Amino acid sequence: MAMRADYIWMNGNVIPWEQATVHVFTHALHYGSSAFEGIRAYDIGGDPHVFRGREHYERLLFSCKVARIPSPYTVDEWLAATEAVLRANKMASAYVRPLVFRGYNTLGVDGRNCPIESIVACVPWGAYLGKEGLEKGVDVQVSSWRRMAPDTLNALAKIGGQYVNSQNVVMEAKDNGFTEGIALDIYGYVSEGSGENIFVIHKGVIYTPPLGNSILGGITRNCAVTIAEDLGYTVKEQVIPREMLYLADEIFFTGTAAEITPVRSVDRLPVGNGARGPITEAVQARFFGIVEGELPDKWGWLTPVKLG
Repeated sequence: MAMRADYIWMNGNVIPWEQATVHVFTHALHYGSSAFEGIRAYDIGGDPHVFRGREHYERLLFSCKVARIPSPYTVDEWLAATEAVLRANKMASAYVRPLVFRGYNTLGVDGRNCPIESIVACVPWGAYLGKEGLEKGVDVQVSSWRRMAPDTLNALAKIGGQYVNSQNVVMEAKDNGFTEGIALDIYGYVSEGSGENIFVIHKGVIYTPPLGNSILGGITRNCAVTIAEDLGYTVKEQVIPREMLYLADEIFFTGTAAEITPVRSVDRLPVGNGARGPITEAVQARFFGIVEGELPDKWGWLTPVKLG
């Protein structure tokens, strides 16, 4: 069943879902000239609580800057649009998708004369890698597809056309019987999943690739680092060779969609004992405790929206 809602925010107005259309000659449709975000709103007490919305929209404006697609709205205006579409749909739990894209004026590759259009949509969406995966972990492979090399594309920005690379990674993985793929960077070091950052745990120390390994600077990645350090664990950003995936006692993915998902095997080799490990479980428990309203939001990550 397709994910959808009754209303969508488009170019400054909340309109019925069916009316949010574009022309087939839209520049972004042909060339991937768009910037986007993925944001979750969590249901706490019947109202949506937007998770780190400001940081997401700050990153959206950065992506727009890199793509040379000027954002038509400020961070505060994007946040207001998010609240408006959540209220219109009376949706307490949602995945929120803001998108800025070039519309139609020319089919030239340089689309800067095209109009800029914007949407904020919210749809129901559960666990991205499966609810069972959150507890038992997922099976992944190291992809044959590499992440983009330096000075080819912009790994730190969420630009639509770049996600052809992510599609290659995840489609290959699924065709081979895995849930997800792990891409290496151009030098053969661990980068990230098709839509997730990665953490590797060995002898009680948590490792994660630095920004220079062609990764997105994930907001949930930042949350995991913050939580892990608050729990007393050592977190090191360092280059991770492929074989460290096989040496690991635990591995987990992070991302807005994936949240915090354990990896139980890589290339059909079990990670640790082949089940979610204690450090992953501790980080998960703190994360979900916060977003489900059962633990204090000590870092101010949640912004409540009143539906009534």
